[in-house]
Amino acid sequence: MQSILRLGGLAVLLAASVAQAQTPAPAVRTEKNMSLVLANQIAAEAVAACAANGYNVAATVVDRAGTVRAVQRADNAGPHTLASSERKAWTSASAKSPTQAMMEGVQKNPAAANLVYLPGFLVLGGGVPIKSGNEVIGAVGVGGAPGGHLDEQCANAALEKVKGLL
Repeated sequence: MQSILRLGGLAVLLAASVAQAQTPAPAVRTEKNMSLVLANQIAAEAVAACAANGYNVAATVVDRAGTVRAVQRADNAGPHTLASSERKAWTSASAKSPTQAMMEGVQKNPAAANLVYLPGFLVLGGGVPIKSGNEVIGAVGVGGAPGGHLDEQCANAALEKVKGLL
């Protein structure tokens, strides 16, 4: 009798699992996004963090789809800093990962080395995902400090300043 009850209970659980797996995903999704005000604040904070250390940089903030939301370029920042900050932000948002960690992975793992050939990817330190809770809602990219690790420090300092708004 106990065996029959166990089998019956198992059948009910299995049927519920199958029904749940066959339930279609909702047609409309709800996603968190950052405002223009927040994107501008993050870019400004990143430029200010680098300026405090004597680095003239550009900072670009992109949304979850990699679309540019805000750009700031310090006085005396090189023209190349705009493109590098945008590519780092786009790469970080696309991969949902810091570009410094990606660069280190590429250097250690020959299979990951092909990431550098993806159109638009810039696998140099300085791109950091922007998260609201555990959800990536965009990324900030910084370019122009004398090293990607320093660009990343400025990006992280900016995110630390606005963490209460995320």
